[in-house]
Amino acid sequence: MKSDRAFGVDLGTGSVKIYDQKNDKIFKECNAVAVRSGGTVIAAGDEAFALTGRTPVSVEIIRPMANGHVQNALMMEAVLHTLLSRCGGFAGLHPAVFFSVPVDITAIERRTYTTVTKKGHFRNASVFLVEKPVADALALGIPILNTDGAVLINIGTQSTQVSVIADRRVIISQSIPVGGQQFTAEIVESIRRRNSFIVSENTARRLKMTLCRLDNDPGDGCKVGGIDVESGLPRDGIVSSANVITSVKRKMEVISADILRLMERFPPHIREIAMTEGIIVTGGSARIPGMQVYLSERLGCPVSVSPLYELSTVTGLKTIMTHRELTHWAVPAGKPLD
Repeated sequence: MKSDRAFGVDLGTGSVKIYDQKNDKIFKECNAVAVRSGGTVIAAGDEAFALTGRTPVSVEIIRPMANGHVQNALMMEAVLHTLLSRCGGFAGLHPAVFFSVPVDITAIERRTYTTVTKKGHFRNASVFLVEKPVADALALGIPILNTDGAVLINIGTQSTQVSVIADRRVIISQSIPVGGQQFTAEIVESIRRRNSFIVSENTARRLKMTLCRLDNDPGDGCKVGGIDVESGLPRDGIVSSANVITSVKRKMEVISADILRLMERFPPHIREIAMTEGIIVTGGSARIPGMQVYLSERLGCPVSVSPLYELSTVTGLKTIMTHRELTHWAVPAGKPLD
């Protein structure tokens, strides 16, 4: 896998995380692109996301990923190469790009990762794929080759991935179609119903992290700006902590119920490991205060939250790229994942 320069890329639905091995740095930007009528890209990454809600009708903000899968290859290509260029410097004649990918990736999707990469300075790039649960496990220090079993939960932007690693591989990987984006949407809708005004997704996202505590009684609310439902005019309103907590818990109940149903189908020894040694939770929404206590009570087993949060997967890619003995977990994009 010798190359001039190597990058680890986690293409998330909400953000793109890139590890630049040469500079030994990880950076994150929103996975979004702003496109003018006719297909001209005018901004990508954080610059595009900042235009949300402020663009004329001739400009569209596009999210190239959905539920962890590439939905718009052309737009994903624009985001990827814009962000790679922001790493600075010469990529070399034969760069390497390591992508984290879903376990259920298809042959067509594998080719998509090659297609979106091999452009411009990366036309001679080598493309490698790593299963996301494997990357998470390595970032968390789980000895995949020696563990009797490990259960990981990654609460992402649009979905929650439940994975079991045993027998030196991922034996279970199931997606629950609820994630941070659904938490945010539920907060927006609840405020509309209870307060008769509409807040933006950005406001709801901030409320989710500042007012929501899943392990404590509701605290004070706060004043936010929004749009009055009846008049359509801007106004301020008070949003209670109880309202935000109830909204998030409504979606968390769906996640925890689905996890419990899945755990019932675990092999007996894996279920025993989960109940005694516990489950590890990672992903962006793992940041919500009280997540550890809430899931532990609902699942009836120990739960720990990784401090890596949404950087867990890209940190796993870094681990593979910087430890030669782990590079067998990275498979060339032209080969099927085992």
